[in-house]
Amino acid sequence: MRHGVDLFATLQQIVRRAMAIAPRAPRGSLLLCEGNRLVYRALEGFGAFARQGVNLPTDAGLAAGGGPRAAPEAASGMCVVSAHAWYEAHLPLAIAAEGAVPAGAGVLVAPVAVRGAPAGYLALEQATLEPPQGERRVMLEVFLDAAGAALERHRLYDEKARLAQEIRLLEQVLNAVGTTVEPDHLLDTLAHGIKSVQIDQQWASVELWLVEDAGGGEGAVAASGELDARVFRAGRSAPMTYFHTLRDGAVDAARGLGISVDFRLGPPGGPGGQREILEDGIRRGVDGIIIAPCAPEEAEEGFRRAAEAGIPVIVVDTPPVPGSRAPLYIGTDNVAAGRLAGEVMRRLLPSGGVVAPQRPTKDAINTRERIEGFCAAMEGAEFTVLPPHEDSEHDQELGTELARAALQRRPDIAGAFGVAVGGGPAWGRAAREIGRGGELKIVAFDLFSATVALLRRGAIHATIVQREYDMGYRAAEIVHRMITRGVEPTLAELPASRIIHTGVDCVTLEHTPWSKTLSDHLALDAARRVASRRVEGNAAGRPIEVLLIGVAARREPVVEERVSFSPRSLVGRVLDAGRPLVIDPAGHGGREDASLLRGHAGARTLAGVPLRARGSVVGVLVLSSEREDACGSDDVPFLERVAGTAAVAIENARLFSRISERTIELERSNQLQESMLRTIHELSSPVVPIADGVLVMPVVGTMDAQRSSRFIESLLKEIHEHDAQVVLIDVTGMAVVDATAANQLVRAAQAAALLGAEAVLVGVTAGAAQMMVAQGLDVGAMVTHVDLARGFRYALAKTGGRILYQR
Repeated sequence: MRHGVDLFATLQQIVRRAMAIAPRAPRGSLLLCEGNRLVYRALEGFGAFARQGVNLPTDAGLAAGGGPRAAPEAASGMCVVSAHAWYEAHLPLAIAAEGAVPAGAGVLVAPVAVRGAPAGYLALEQATLEPPQGERRVMLEVFLDAAGAALERHRLYDEKARLAQEIRLLEQVLNAVGTTVEPDHLLDTLAHGIKSVQIDQQWASVELWLVEDAGGGEGAVAASGELDARVFRAGRSAPMTYFHTLRDGAVDAARGLGISVDFRLGPPGGPGGQREILEDGIRRGVDGIIIAPCAPEEAEEGFRRAAEAGIPVIVVDTPPVPGSRAPLYIGTDNVAAGRLAGEVMRRLLPSGGVVAPQRPTKDAINTRERIEGFCAAMEGAEFTVLPPHEDSEHDQELGTELARAALQRRPDIAGAFGVAVGGGPAWGRAAREIGRGGELKIVAFDLFSATVALLRRGAIHATIVQREYDMGYRAAEIVHRMITRGVEPTLAELPASRIIHTGVDCVTLEHTPWSKTLSDHLALDAARRVASRRVEGNAAGRPIEVLLIGVAARREPVVEERVSFSPRSLVGRVLDAGRPLVIDPAGHGGREDASLLRGHAGARTLAGVPLRARGSVVGVLVLSSEREDACGSDDVPFLERVAGTAAVAIENARLFSRISERTIELERSNQLQESMLRTIHELSSPVVPIADGVLVMPVVGTMDAQRSSRFIESLLKEIHEHDAQVVLIDVTGMAVVDATAANQLVRAAQAAALLGAEAVLVGVTAGAAQMMVAQGLDVGAMVTHVDLARGFRYALAKTGGRILYQR
């Protein structure tokens, strides 16, 4: 392609031109180095493969001595080897499908150099074993230089994308540092982030082994000398991060607005489905709802009920039905986005061809509109757009299977359109599996780890990326205005269409006049998020709860288990040494623990990287690959950076957990203490009616300002309820009768007088009286008696009562 977006087409064209140099080569191919393996990126002249229904291979086997196994000397320069030996080593199907190789035929193998080292090999079949001479050799070197330039350009953009993806991964992990991130969610981020950065390693599994100090629980050494750990194993299928990115936008906008975002994911119906989540939010009386409806028609009843309850609803991602009770849609103009995808496909297939779309479901309005726009862009050109097939609600394995079946059923399919997030990767994986990686022109939709990896491999040519972060951000801002200012005043400030389109970007690995490079998109997206984040502040008014509902995609869950392992195992040695360790289990004599090798059948590379935080190792990141030597010395520093950042997040989450537990304990202790104090106060100042119109109120302990307030409140309440005329305040049990206490007692007497009752002070000891005289304290006009008995006789006299003694 002219702009470099289609590396396969460029390499294929170079192979064809090299084959056309006299004497013409009947068959040719180009192999690229991916780690220590070779993969086919162009095959020409092998027509019998297609005629016999044989899948073209991608794996050309291991390299040997720096070059192909059948021609290791090719690493140093152009050479010719036996065609039979070449095909037997690197393309055995050619002998079976194409018939016997002509006797004496050879294969010219020439290195394609990038920065002075072979990045691939051009292989051309010829009738003899004679090396090329003269003009033919010069022309071949021109084409080799052109292939090298194309590969170097691709590599430069790939390295930029790799760096941007690594920064994005580290940022995602760092974002978890300020939260109580769960290990399974963190592992999902790590596993698929690492795979999208290190696409050549082909990591089969990524695990998180968490080991704590022997203070108890995890990590304690058992009597057998083994250690215990919690192990989290990531699923092989990548999680759909689309709605988590949308949530990030909403949460960033919510900071400082006093909004609490309750994020839920659910399928259209059934237990835990969107309808149930929506009804629960309405029943709880949330302040606002933001929803990406799986089935907009079915959601309308919920929107009506929310409107009747005065709860504003904003629809994102998938447009509501016409006339919806939801007052606003924020999201993509899906018809325009589909049209853009069609225009890109026309650039990839300028001569037209058969194109097949794949979508998650026929019910979603957004995917229907994208296909409508895509087909509109195909009009007026030599294209046949096949009816779309459904991958059953983002089922990645089923999507790949359906794409593979479609390509095998219709070998004439030249282009494929992934209408939603999983479609592009499904087409890309299927194309690579049947040997059409790069040759099948694929336009994807959205961007997640699998899309990134396949873009970098050249299996996906372009992707139309929505701005889901902006959707969440704008939705949270506007729903806050609707809640605080009113729905109608807010809508009056918005477009009359009640639609806000957030736009899309066309992303390719390399630069074109009509797209953004993957590296630029990732960098700009990260910068936009940082710039958009609000500084958390104290919003005035009550907290606002907003329910955010996304779509749950089918995926493999993270598996958690407890495992005992030996200090001699890979994990044990990494913990002991505190540094990374990479081994080949087969070449290592199988000396690893059965617990460690479980789930790693066929692994030829096991890598253990310590999770180091605050000077200690809290766990180990374990990765496995079925490839030999999958983890080189250049790969380890990257894994150490990721593991170090993850360790900080884990330690921070543990700290949050410990603080939360301690806070709960303190709250319980405070509640118990307050309960005890209430009991003590009640017991220390009880009010006891002892005769009609007479109350006794003993005071025990000290009289401070706080107790004085409760004392007076209790005193007045009892006077009112019992219509008391005299209250005997017994200070016999008071610890100290000082100026403060005396003043409080005088205030109590004055308050009682306002209700028509007389307060009498009884029980003043000789020592207390002497201290009060020495300090010049005055209890005013209060009547005092030396003990309760005399005070009681005084009260009876005041109330007209008398004491009777009977024998």
